[in-house]
Amino acid sequence: MSAATLLGIAIGAIIVLLLLVIKVKMSAFVAMLLVAFGTALAAGIPVEEIVPVLQTGMGNTLSSVMIVVGLGAMLGRLIEVAGGADALAQKFTQVLGEKRVIGAVTAAAFVLGIPVFFDVGFIILAPIIFGFARVAKINPLKIGLPVGGVLLTVHVALPPHPGPVAAAGITGADVGMMLLVGLPLCAVTGVIGYFAAKAFKTDGITLLDSPATAGPAAVESDEPADEIVGDGSVMGAVKNRVRAIGAGTVMLLILLPILQIMLGTVGNMVLEEGTTVQRWLGMIGSSTIALLTGVIVAYLVIGNKMGWSLEKRGSILDSALPDVAVIVFVTGAGGVFANVLVQSGIGNALSETLVELNMPIILAAFLISAALRASQGSATVAILTSAGLMVEPIAAAGYSDLETVLVTLAIGFGGLGFSHINDSGFWIVTKYLGLSVKDGLKTWTVLTTIFGVAGFLLTWGVFLLV
Repeated sequence: MSAATLLGIAIGAIIVLLLLVIKVKMSAFVAMLLVAFGTALAAGIPVEEIVPVLQTGMGNTLSSVMIVVGLGAMLGRLIEVAGGADALAQKFTQVLGEKRVIGAVTAAAFVLGIPVFFDVGFIILAPIIFGFARVAKINPLKIGLPVGGVLLTVHVALPPHPGPVAAAGITGADVGMMLLVGLPLCAVTGVIGYFAAKAFKTDGITLLDSPATAGPAAVESDEPADEIVGDGSVMGAVKNRVRAIGAGTVMLLILLPILQIMLGTVGNMVLEEGTTVQRWLGMIGSSTIALLTGVIVAYLVIGNKMGWSLEKRGSILDSALPDVAVIVFVTGAGGVFANVLVQSGIGNALSETLVELNMPIILAAFLISAALRASQGSATVAILTSAGLMVEPIAAAGYSDLETVLVTLAIGFGGLGFSHINDSGFWIVTKYLGLSVKDGLKTWTVLTTIFGVAGFLLTWGVFLLV
């Protein structure tokens, strides 16, 4: 099947999917499964392989998302029910002032995102984002969009994230130099994206039912009212029967899994692979174990501070899962659609077409990565595939170490933009923030593309100077 035909099928599939979700109002989960099936048939995937391809896409996505989303939601629910998100937001607002809060949270997300995967970081920070929005009485999109943008920026461009590290291994770029050069480029990109997000007219967007629109949950302590010593805050409609945990406790509970992940990351970078210490640190620093640790510690610390019974603690943990069930299922369906696009060869057809245009190497690297990102959804797949396609042109050009690093960063920024309906991250962000598909495309998709283009133009500018 020709490249033009495959590209036509991909464009048609996306158009049909958007019509089903936006116009027909069909469930996104059902619509993506239906369109994925139709795309597989149209692209010529053998009939007997279609169902395995669909199942593989679902399984691969949920294997990395389900545990993280579930544990992250539980940690967030414990903090939220204990009044911790609002307590932290109030503390920061008092210290910084309302006008600086959004910038401060975005800057903190940038730093925290360096060692932490995008989806993990966003899920951990989500209840804090919503708490700040409630305290400041602003639309949660004003905080959630730039926070998501900077988390994704460092995820696609900076070591130790898997995409940039693997791309550097393929292109021969020095990982240390990539971090040194990429850090200021990502920081400036984050500033540009932050101001771009501020320009969005989010107040006119009606948010759907989601964690962002839910009011602050609160439960009563099991202790007698006269024994409760709180900080004087009133959570929701519950009066003096409820106390909130302090802002310092919230910070420790949020930082614990992040520091644990950082420990594993540093161990993988500085220790010899396969050693006992390296293997144990890798396990301890995995997202699953780090979040599980965070949940257990929060279960003990918050439960004791709030005077909750064991039964109440367990019920609070369980109550977090129904709220994220839709997020998990829709994200998995996004993985199904993305896997069909990958297996059909649509991404390869698009990248080969761009290679044949014989454009400057750094521009081709960015465009190929961006095209692959738009066509099949996964930023990591786009980055790795692009690095493989560009390794020979990079070698033939005889680039210096710095130039090779900059081309590799351009590949990373190509994988940053065009986050839309075939990207599992699109569904995590939009479902958490309560965005419809249409509004998600107008805000999150546009914002990630601005981040990506800005990062590439900065990188290209440095490349022209050296």
